[in-house]
Order: sequence, then C-alpha cells, then structure tokens
Amino acid sequence: MIAIAQPMLGLEEEEALRRVLLSGQLAQGRYVAEFERRFAQMCSTREAVAVSSGTAALHLALLAHEIGPGDEVITTPFSFAATANVILLVGATPVFVDIEPGSFNLDPQQVELAITSRTRAILPVHLYGYPCALPRLQALASLHHLALIEDACQAHAASIAGQPVGSFGTGCFSFYATKNMTTGEGGMVTTSDPLLAEHLRLLRDHGQLERYRHGSLGFNLRMTEMQAALGIVQLEKLETLTQRRIAHAAFFKQHLATLLPVPSVSQGYRHVYHQYTIRVPEPWQRDLWVQNLRTRGIATGIHYPCPIYRQPFYQQSSHLWRLAGNTVAQGTLLPEAEQAVRQVLSLPVHPGLAEADLHSIVREVSNLCA
Repeated sequence: MIAIAQPMLGLEEEEALRRVLLSGQLAQGRYVAEFERRFAQMCSTREAVAVSSGTAALHLALLAHEIGPGDEVITTPFSFAATANVILLVGATPVFVDIEPGSFNLDPQQVELAITSRTRAILPVHLYGYPCALPRLQALASLHHLALIEDACQAHAASIAGQPVGSFGTGCFSFYATKNMTTGEGGMVTTSDPLLAEHLRLLRDHGQLERYRHGSLGFNLRMTEMQAALGIVQLEKLETLTQRRIAHAAFFKQHLATLLPVPSVSQGYRHVYHQYTIRVPEPWQRDLWVQNLRTRGIATGIHYPCPIYRQPFYQQSSHLWRLAGNTVAQGTLLPEAEQAVRQVLSLPVHPGLAEADLHSIVREVSNLCA
C-alpha cells in the first residue's frame, strides 16, 4: 500500500535521541534552546518558542495577544477543528468566513467584510502547505489594529516572495508525526516581538519567572529535550525533503492537470505540499475513487470532510460562534467551503515515494478520469 504519509526518520534521529538519553537531562534544556534558535532563523524571526503541540502554539498565541471573552477572531471553516477550538478555549468567538475556491485558503475579501468593533484577530490557515494571501491579510490587520496569527501547522518552509510564513504575523507550527518535519508531537510559535515571546515562555511553564517563583498563571506546555533533538535533525533535512515534495507535485501536475482540478500556485508563492489535494470532478464520485484507489494499493485522505461549524460539537453550541454576516437561524452557508468538503481528495505526495509509486498514482487516477 502506498501510504498517504510517511515520517522520514533515520540513523541521525536515532543518534540524536541517544545523545539526549545519555545526557541525563530530558526536560526542556539546551536542545530546546538550540531548536528554537535554528527555527527562528529559518522563519526570519527574532524569536521562536517551543511548546508541546501545534494546538498549544495556537492556544498560547491567542492568550499572549490577550484575546478572550467578548472578542471575535476571524478564521476559516475549512481546517482541522483545533484551529477554531483554541478560539473557544480562550473564551472568544470564532467568526467563520468563506474560502477561495482555488487555494482553499481564507478569502481576504470576505475577511474584510467580517471585521466588526469586536474583532481582535485574524487567524488564517496555510492549508496543505500553501500560503494564504498574507500581504492582503497583513494590510487588513494593520489597518484595523488586529493581531495576525498564522496557523502554519502544515506549512514549514512555505514563503511568499522569499519571506517565510510565520514571519508576517505570529506564526504557529506543528511537528505532529505526519507533518513535513516531525518531533512526534510538538509545536513552535514564531515572532519578532520580544515581549510577546517572553509572555509565551511564561505561559508554557506555569508562569515561572525563575524556578518556584511564579509571576502569572500558566500551563505545562513545554517541549522535551528528546523532541527538540529530533527537531534539530529534521530541520537540517527539511529543505531536501521539501524539494522532493515539490518535485512529486510537479510530476502530478504534468500528468493530471488536463484531467481534473489540481493545485495551482501564484507567482512568488512557495507551496510545500503537506498534502497534494485535487478536486474529484463530481462529489458523488469521491467515495468510489477512494475505494478504487485503495483496492489498487493507493491510500488517500479527505482533508476535510466537514466544515468546522457542522461538527457535532459546533452544531450543539451554535451560540458560541457565528458565520460572517449571517445567522445560523437563517440556515446560511459558506458555499465555497461547503463545495470543497464534498470534492477534495488528497493523494500521496510525501518524500518517501519512489518513482514507481508516482507512476502508479498517475496511472490509476487517470483511469478513474477516463
């Protein structure tokens, strides 16, 4: 079976873990500090703060920007639920706006229409590794004095005109097992604001100013030395692995673009292909495609099968969120998101694919289009 994702781990990672285990220091220490330094350098930011997961990164970023009850945060309905969950966890209101059909990312025009006096932040997702329209979102955030919090959990090393994602606003990254680089679990917040970084470090470590001296409330959301050691090695490999993803995506585009809608990339944008997501021509075909491809040894993914606001919890808690410019009582929808969840299908694009795998994927998808 050709897997939809494959962590790329080897002897270098084993050796890095061995060094940590022999050192005797397993909790946050010098490896975490070194990983933070190198990650900030990669993102062209002054600071990077390592945490326990991508969700923790998003959660703490909102708290560090002092977003809470009574505030609204504009975000996408087409993402993993954590993107909106963290907004609820700080007591704020997620405001869902529609996506662009070509990029699957937050539509800046819809964002502008959704801004109210209660809006405190814009939280876009660089979905599948493709950067959002950050220059436009950054301009909106600046004009309306809003925080721009980038969910870059799928977009390590993505960029626009050479500027890395995570440096336009406050960046939030995940190192979950299936991400483009992994520490098993883990996350990172990037910023060039030293005061924000200081606040983040307090929040992740029980508010400790120094050992047993607590200046504020906080959490235990630290990264371990083992995770950081893995991260350092993975970061060294990231560019090579990313180039392989880009090459695989180019192969798919060459062979499939005339048959069905495939990812497009705007000039100056670097797509790092956490997923290679196509649109199945007719929604009713998708389950058949999934089944047929699996029968032929090709795993696929549906990212994502349901808008966040249609998840059971959100349907049961409709008073906690809203759709931009509309009310749930009116039964209004976000049409591009509703269409995307019915059509999207992710094909394997990870660096572990062999040339024969690429040809098999193209052949079987082409047969389904015939």
